Formats: sequence, C-alpha cells, structure tokens
Amino acid sequence: MKTIKRIKVYNMMSVNGSSIPNQFEISTPEGLYFQSYNSTIAFEAKDGSIYLDINKWDYSVTTGKYRNQFLREDKAETERKIKEGIYKLVDLN
Repeated sequence: MKTIKRIKVYNMMSVNGSSIPNQFEISTPEGLYFQSYNSTIAFEAKDGSIYLDINKWDYSVTTGKYRNQFLREDKAETERKIKEGIYKLVDLN
C-alpha cells in the first residue's frame, strides 16, 4: 500500500481574523505553498528555501499583498532576496 501524503488547504486569514477568499496556504510534507486564485505564487520548503513563480510572483496588487503576508516581508525585501539569489525564481505552475 502506498503512503498517503497529508495535504491540508487553508484560506489565508486577514489581520482581523476573517478568512480571505481565493488566497490559500497549502501544507504538504515537502513544505508550504501560497496560492492566489488558481496560481501557485510561492513555496517554502521544509529546509527554509523559498521559491517564487517566475511569471506570477508579482502578478497583481492583491497577489502582492498576500505574498508579502505569506513571506512576512515587503516587496522591496523580496526583490532584494531575489537579486541576491536567496529566493529562486522557478516555474511553479
């Protein structure tokens, strides 16, 4: 029998504790994904590595707002980490 992976999907929460539609965190044995609508935006691996989708990481203001919340930083910090190679741009979709 194959091992079943435990995957959980949660709506992101606003600062006042309400559920945010169309913004999801997906917990897997490999790490945590951030999905905005139908696009995977970011992945934080269990080892702490961060991967951002090369085409969608900065798709819209709304995506950026919740990406910042997921990464716990502002866009300027994210851009610095991309430039320094701390975050990797990959195809997550």
